[in-house]
Amino acid sequence: MYLSVSGEIVVNEWLRTPVIRPDMNLIMDVFVVMPNHIHGIIIIGKNRYNRNMNNGNKIDGCRCRDAMHGVSTGTNSKNQFGPQIKNLSSVIRGFKSAVTVKARKINPDFEWQSRFHDHVIKNDRSFERIRKYITDNPKNWDDDNYL
Repeated sequence: MYLSVSGEIVVNEWLRTPVIRPDMNLIMDVFVVMPNHIHGIIIIGKNRYNRNMNNGNKIDGCRCRDAMHGVSTGTNSKNQFGPQIKNLSSVIRGFKSAVTVKARKINPDFEWQSRFHDHVIKNDRSFERIRKYITDNPKNWDDDNYL
């Protein structure tokens, strides 16, 4: 895949993501930038924003958001969904925002689709299958339905 200038911006911002969010312990695994989309695996390691799934411990005296699953772990909040911070949605929002600001300097019409698709990888077999899908994606470009 030969990248446009916008595609190079996408790569640079993707690789910067764990650098600008070190507190989330992110690992950017395989990824591929396609002409009209990106595929990638983000691993959210243990960090202070993840609740302890075994005993539901509080962090700093209050229930926090589960960064790996992006759901509220609190029960006393007026808005049970709360602000989307320190979770996958906030990572993707920040990434897309940074790319948009830079890409629009080159192409004022640059835009993303409004949402993103995520999938929780639950085992090694699924992890390897998804990694292969991502790395093989450029070979399948001619069959893409959204050309």
